[in-house]
Amino acid sequence: MRKLFGTDGIRAVAGQAPLDAKTVRAVGTALARKLGGARGTSAKAASVILGMDTRESGPWIAATLTTGLREGGATVENAGVITTPAIAHLARKHGFSAGVVISASHNPWEDNGIKIFGGDGFKLPDSVELEIESEIERVLAENASPATTESEIPAVNEGYRLEYIDFLLAAVPGISLDNKTVVIDCANGAASSVAPQLFAELKGTVEVTHASPDGRNINLHCGALHPEVVAAEVKARGASMGFTFDGDADRALFADENGNVVNGDAVMLACARDMQQRGTLACDTVVATTMSNMGLEAAFKRSGIRMLRAPVGDKYVLEEMNKSGASLGGEQSGHILFPSKATTGDGLLTALMVLDTVHRSGKTLGQLIADLKNFPQVILNVKVREKKPLETLPRVQALIQAAEEELKDSGRVVIRYSGTEALARVMIEAESQEAMRRHAEAIATSIQEELGL
Repeated sequence: MRKLFGTDGIRAVAGQAPLDAKTVRAVGTALARKLGGARGTSAKAASVILGMDTRESGPWIAATLTTGLREGGATVENAGVITTPAIAHLARKHGFSAGVVISASHNPWEDNGIKIFGGDGFKLPDSVELEIESEIERVLAENASPATTESEIPAVNEGYRLEYIDFLLAAVPGISLDNKTVVIDCANGAASSVAPQLFAELKGTVEVTHASPDGRNINLHCGALHPEVVAAEVKARGASMGFTFDGDADRALFADENGNVVNGDAVMLACARDMQQRGTLACDTVVATTMSNMGLEAAFKRSGIRMLRAPVGDKYVLEEMNKSGASLGGEQSGHILFPSKATTGDGLLTALMVLDTVHRSGKTLGQLIADLKNFPQVILNVKVREKKPLETLPRVQALIQAAEEELKDSGRVVIRYSGTEALARVMIEAESQEAMRRHAEAIATSIQEELGL
């Protein structure tokens, strides 16, 4: 079982294990050794492209990681503040051994993380992450000094950001705002360095918000964690649509012309129908996750589209897509995968794809998804001190079983631990809001009593 890597890299409070200086340096050394051959014996030097979001801890983590990478024999190039999917694209395009992003995505500014992509632009398989963890343990046992300075970071190559913008525009040729007004919420994160320039290339009026990062305001009352903010802006400004990203812009949520929040489920529905009409929806199949609403499944059925469910995490969605041959997949949270365009979820690409769908349909975003009727759904997050297997908690299991028996075909129960935070997530959806809320609160309370802080 992995100890350091979650569903999306290594993540923790910056400066605390496993994001303390000594461990971060060890991560760099271990990754370089893994890329360059066992214990660094290969004659071929590994090469890594590095990027980060806007957190104030990013520079020192980058410096420390760079020191470790160089000690392991790797060369390092720096793309500066840039989105996570940009690093995946650049790693693949330029033949780097790996791409590394220093980001904690949607987490608060105090947290940070290390995300790693292979040279093919895809997230690492769990098995490779386990191998890197073993190497990290060996490096730590060598007691290397953690001392480093920010001068260790290579100079930023601004050309990489421009290359990424060119890639996005080429991925959706002929894209246009049709002289309409859109609102963009950059979450004071990585999108701030890309989105304003990208959307300025389109024909329309672009209102950019939350694009003034100060190191501590990333995701703060804005971005994909608070889609109601951009929705309110759309309504107030009379805009046609709104886009909002998380801290590293690998996902996006939307607001329609009426100021309603549009999540990843609705985005998949609009894009799937468009792709089906154009004959590009492979196998008439879409891969969602266990968190996607039953209403989405019903809407897909009406259109003759099969929906498969994967575990939460876009890397697991992609694995199921590869198995089923699907050409579209994603998460309710806004990670949308278009494998014919990119190797990973990309919020900016998703925004362009939605714009293109709306443009060609002649309809508004709200009209495209008007028939999506979601089952009532509640998600309760419980802070936990440890992620003990749920099957070892008899009281919790009894409550889950009772909920499943009562809801049967009229609802779903999904209880899981977050892969990126110390949280247990209790998700229940049901036709009966009373039953939904009652079971969710009972299960959450039981988990709190067993494992709560």
